[in-house]
Amino acid sequence: MVNKFLTRRIALPLVALLLCAGCAQRPENVFLASEPLATPTAKVDMLVATTRQPSAVPGEMFGGARGTPGFAEIVISIPPGHKTGAVEWPEKIPADPAVSFATVSAETISRDEAKARFATRLARGPSRSVLVFVHGYNNRFDDAVFRFAQIVHDSGTDAIPVLFTWPSRGKLLAYGYDRDSATYSRDALERLLQYLIDDKSVSDISVLAHSMGNWVTLETLRQMVIRDGGISNKVRNVMLADADVDIDIFRTQVAEMGKKRPDFTIFVSQDDKALAASKFLWGSTARVGEIDPNAAAYKDFLAENRISVINMTDIKTDDRVNHGKFAESPKIIQLIGKQLATGQPVTDQTEKVNPVSTVGMATAGAITAITSVGQ
Repeated sequence: MVNKFLTRRIALPLVALLLCAGCAQRPENVFLASEPLATPTAKVDMLVATTRQPSAVPGEMFGGARGTPGFAEIVISIPPGHKTGAVEWPEKIPADPAVSFATVSAETISRDEAKARFATRLARGPSRSVLVFVHGYNNRFDDAVFRFAQIVHDSGTDAIPVLFTWPSRGKLLAYGYDRDSATYSRDALERLLQYLIDDKSVSDISVLAHSMGNWVTLETLRQMVIRDGGISNKVRNVMLADADVDIDIFRTQVAEMGKKRPDFTIFVSQDDKALAASKFLWGSTARVGEIDPNAAAYKDFLAENRISVINMTDIKTDDRVNHGKFAESPKIIQLIGKQLATGQPVTDQTEKVNPVSTVGMATAGAITAITSVGQ
């Protein structure tokens, strides 16, 4: 027992070093508005629902402490020379919109204002679809906002973007706090999804979760089934990227939801170093985001439960820990955009791309293979 305790105490700083490989110092207080360019740039206008406590620091908006549900509207501009899959962080504040992501406007709003602004978006079109993004561990508020802006822009989706951000401290050694904060946020995410379901103007809802965000997403869906007896068919797609969830718990969550649940697509990578570290810390139990979908231990489960799988193992990006391929690979983000556009899981029948490596897809009957998405 003592040896196990010491091993994990020693492992924590080693894991921190691993996860910090390639980390760059990022500016803070990025929500101070920048002067716009004379030439219009692409913009992403998102609504935000959060369980973070508001911050008194100008330009920070929300910190890592837990709070009651709050709301915001944020508009981020994308630089003209933007590289698909990248987040061009500003070197200084206010940001230079010519070369980096920059804040056009950022405003905290009341619940009623959030509802009114959401209704305005639905009314002006062109889409009545909604995309909810749930970020992962070690994400500051600005990390979540900028990454979601990049995903929305690069995927080409016209769905209304809604960010659900829970109180991660944005610190490498706050894994336990973050896990509890994700659990703390289940009810708030459920209320958000239920509001979207109840809005008759909303046609469909997709959820994209990353890393530890998968935990709060899956737990929320599970408790919706327990509370309501099922999940509305408005929630069509749930995309689980790099899921930091125990595979055995995932099996029970899927079983609890039953057959009448949203279509699930999991994005996996067997070289994900962050999930390897998580697996070690949790006692060597496989994480959903690192499984081999062709392995006997998982193949039948995935097929029987109609879970689509995109295997990103052979994809190469600039991420040294291989924990953000879903957003950083241009081809993967295009696959996500296609899934959002069609409202259906991407399968070997719906997507054909140039052969570079292999992406495994779990379909209703079997694990098949499609040619990969490359970089």
